[in-house]
Amino acid sequence: MDVRRTTVRDMRRSNRSVILTSIYRHGPLSRYELGRETSLSAASVSNLVGELLDEGVVEEAGSVESDGGRPRVLLRVAPTFGYVVGAEVGETRVRVELFDLAMNVVATVVSPIETPKPAPELAVRSVLQGLDEVIAGAGVAKERVLGLGVAVAGVVEGPADAVVHAQTLGWDGVPLGAMLAAGTEIPIQVDNGANTLGQAEMWFGAGRGATDAVVALVGSGVGAALVTGGTSYRGTRSSAGEWGHTTIMYGGRQCRCGALGCLEAYVGAEAVLERYREAGGPSAATDDEEAEFVALLAAVGTSEVAAKVVEDTIGYLGAGFANLVNLVNPERIVLGGWAGLLLGERYLPQLREAVGRHALRRPYAQVAIELCELGSDAVARGAATLPVLRLLREGGVTRKLTTS
Repeated sequence: MDVRRTTVRDMRRSNRSVILTSIYRHGPLSRYELGRETSLSAASVSNLVGELLDEGVVEEAGSVESDGGRPRVLLRVAPTFGYVVGAEVGETRVRVELFDLAMNVVATVVSPIETPKPAPELAVRSVLQGLDEVIAGAGVAKERVLGLGVAVAGVVEGPADAVVHAQTLGWDGVPLGAMLAAGTEIPIQVDNGANTLGQAEMWFGAGRGATDAVVALVGSGVGAALVTGGTSYRGTRSSAGEWGHTTIMYGGRQCRCGALGCLEAYVGAEAVLERYREAGGPSAATDDEEAEFVALLAAVGTSEVAAKVVEDTIGYLGAGFANLVNLVNPERIVLGGWAGLLLGERYLPQLREAVGRHALRRPYAQVAIELCELGSDAVARGAATLPVLRLLREGGVTRKLTTS
């Protein structure tokens, strides 16, 4: 093996990655701005940008006036160089979306799930069927799809060849990556849904500009993405962020994971609705958990039972956020997930007050508590960033380029 040749090639790819990442995350940028952003020489920037332009990964996007010289040409990642797919395997539905590289939604398929604990085979079938449907619906050649990112609940050891441990779903060591890969030639990556939500919000939403943040997902279950120093913190084996399974009450309600007193047993949508029924609220009139949750919130003005359940839920969630404030000292906490958004849109001021009652004064004064900005498809969008991130790390080298 020629060690020198390998080293030069790796360095060149690394420099391409630095340039491409800067353009994608902070662009459009001129060559001059790229030099300042990356600390690469003008000659290196010019040569590498020329390669990326020739390959179609990057394109010109207008120009800006410079100080006394010719206008500077701006560069951006070409939106239609390739496409990426993100899938969210939720407890009530599977959402599959096709995006261009500017993260514009091109096609969407949403499939309901009839059981709250879908078998892995059912989840795989729904994702792969959705993958085929969005590609066909968009009229995109399958070879132009750079990858499929899949977001699931639980601990994900991966993301390539991912193995999933999701106690709340009854999944124990499920080789989800291999199961998905067996059904398609498109590269597969799998990650925890809270992590993909966090990546989407940090890249495109309410987390932009923050270096120490927590992005919380509150849906049927509860999780969080932890970002410290601008980098996702995942722990020894990628299970960091299981905030929903931190204990909020010793000997408390039984959580779906089997433990007692978990935060999820008090603020997860399934648990909130269960508390509502136990307190005298109506029995479920539908299998649609989201519709039932909306009905609970709508009843707050006319039902003391509903009002008390929601008030307690905000209190529990505030205490959970206060634990994050005291433990992590984030500059920003972003609340997302479908149930989190429904609560936050109505009760964000009360939630902030509840956090303040439980957190230490100084770190509480340093944190901003905001709502996710990307809406209901944020988890799937974040899953789609997994193949985008791989493209950036590889310096724009794709299956098409490596096999041609």
